[in-house]
Amino acid sequence: MTQVRNLRTLLQSLCSETEGESVSVGDLLNAVGRRSYGPVILLLGFIAISPLTIIPGASVLVALITLIFTMQMVFGRPYPWIPKKALEFSFPRKHMVSGVEMADKYVVQIDRFLKPRLGFLTRPPFVNLVALACVGAALVTLPLSFIPFGPVIPSLAILLFGLAITARDGFVIILAGASLAGACYVLMRVWAVLPFV
Repeated sequence: MTQVRNLRTLLQSLCSETEGESVSVGDLLNAVGRRSYGPVILLLGFIAISPLTIIPGASVLVALITLIFTMQMVFGRPYPWIPKKALEFSFPRKHMVSGVEMADKYVVQIDRFLKPRLGFLTRPPFVNLVALACVGAALVTLPLSFIPFGPVIPSLAILLFGLAITARDGFVIILAGASLAGACYVLMRVWAVLPFV
């Protein structure tokens, strides 16, 4: 298991710590360390905006795992639990590898931006509020997952929250909050035009 320090380390570990034609959610969590909240939230956010979401139901599954995972973080559970069925969900490894390769040139720039600042926002009690915000982002993702590209904004918020906790960068938490606010706005706009409302 690679010690995750930034986004590029996380993505590289997904490729180096897995093998074969298919990979499961459990394999990916083991690659980044299942007991580390920040890297796992970061991983879930990356999966949610990667080519893996072309698989039917993937967006909903990732949102549900994020919801279960971050709810435990809200209540201060030291070692998170995830249902066995969710851990066994698998998909072609080539989709993950292609997503990592596509993201690499952007990831380098993102990691250069990261640095420890406003560190108090990444520690309790604020980190519990971050977890609560991730719960909100996961809940927003569920209805938006039925709209093309709908989950992208809340999933980006989840990725940024995970990145902020992992890198101890409180400024990124502020950016993630802005992304979550944007996702809520999109959801309200969509809800307003639905024919049954």
